[in-house]
Amino acid sequence: MKTVIFNPSSGVSGDMIVASLVDLGANKNKVKKAMTSIGDVNVKISKVSRLGISATRVNVTSTDDQKMVYTGITEGIKESGLDDAVIGDSIAICERIADAQLKVNEKLKGGLRLRDVGSVDAIAVVIGACAAFHNLGFDKFKIRSTPICVGRGSAKTSFGRLPIPAPATIEILRNSCLWNSTYPGELATQELTNQTGAAILAHFINECNLFFPKIEVNRVGYGAGPKDFKIPNVLRTVIGETGEMLSSDHIDVLETSVDDVTGEVLGKLIRDLMSSGARDVSIMPVTMKKGRPGHVIQVMAQPADTTRLVRKIIQETGSPCTRVMPVKRLITERHISTTVIDVGEDRREVRVKISTDRQGNTLSVSAEFEDCKKVAEELGVSVKEIIRKAECVAWSRLS
Repeated sequence: MKTVIFNPSSGVSGDMIVASLVDLGANKNKVKKAMTSIGDVNVKISKVSRLGISATRVNVTSTDDQKMVYTGITEGIKESGLDDAVIGDSIAICERIADAQLKVNEKLKGGLRLRDVGSVDAIAVVIGACAAFHNLGFDKFKIRSTPICVGRGSAKTSFGRLPIPAPATIEILRNSCLWNSTYPGELATQELTNQTGAAILAHFINECNLFFPKIEVNRVGYGAGPKDFKIPNVLRTVIGETGEMLSSDHIDVLETSVDDVTGEVLGKLIRDLMSSGARDVSIMPVTMKKGRPGHVIQVMAQPADTTRLVRKIIQETGSPCTRVMPVKRLITERHISTTVIDVGEDRREVRVKISTDRQGNTLSVSAEFEDCKKVAEELGVSVKEIIRKAECVAWSRLS
């Protein structure tokens, strides 16, 4: 599986991301052209050394120091003439930053003047990162990150000196998979991850790994930061292949035990949880302390839905606590296909669910039960026969 790994052990900024992607092989001229499409911007790309590590440095400046409002930024990006994918990602990243600053500023989004990242050069960095990302074809890769170093101490901001990470940076990180793997580091008493860098990674990263994952490395790129620290101030980005045949994601498993809830209440709870965003709900009979019969309620949920679903469980069952266990799932690629089956002289269509690995190898075929039930009732045959026929036809077509 083709994979990109960002390794922000010295923190991350937008220019470091652009530099690391150029160092990996993104077309320098195309990236510069994209960055200058937003306005009066000067982009200098050069090779530098950070404590012996050869890296690419991207320095972006502009004589236009006016802070743009959010609507002006999005309109400027739309009128830049760039590819739709670059425009879409650039606007999405700016929207992350705007949403984070709204939490702090409490202003109307359209008139929000983006602090620290509303200047033309900062917007150019966002566009440059998106242009480099698509130039390298990373939209077809799995994008990962190791823990992100945010720095420590306090930093001078538009609001005065604030503790690190800055409020908007916290908002950006906490709404992504990066939040649970941030650390202050021991490099310097200063900000090492800014809003732009955090927003770009938060937008593109699919998964954050505590340790560097096992990977067959193909290329490595280094993007340099502006200062020297006790260790090389570089963002390392790696392209390689992992042996994973299945995709993966992360979910929370919510679990609680009850011994005084009726079956009717449990049935309603299942319906309520599923309609509230739960991925799946299971209720299992168990024997509890003192030999009392009870049930274990188990729910699979996206982490963003966990608190809301736990509240629902407590409200409906009265359980005083719920266990929350983050887990990793290995999942197949799934798609629905329509197959045609013959039952006597009749011909009917039945949908089947086909599961494959990432290389397209078929792992399982499962007929849609509701389709099979409908056909069985219409023709007066057993539903098991319809399921068997639909799956046999699907397998024969795939072989």
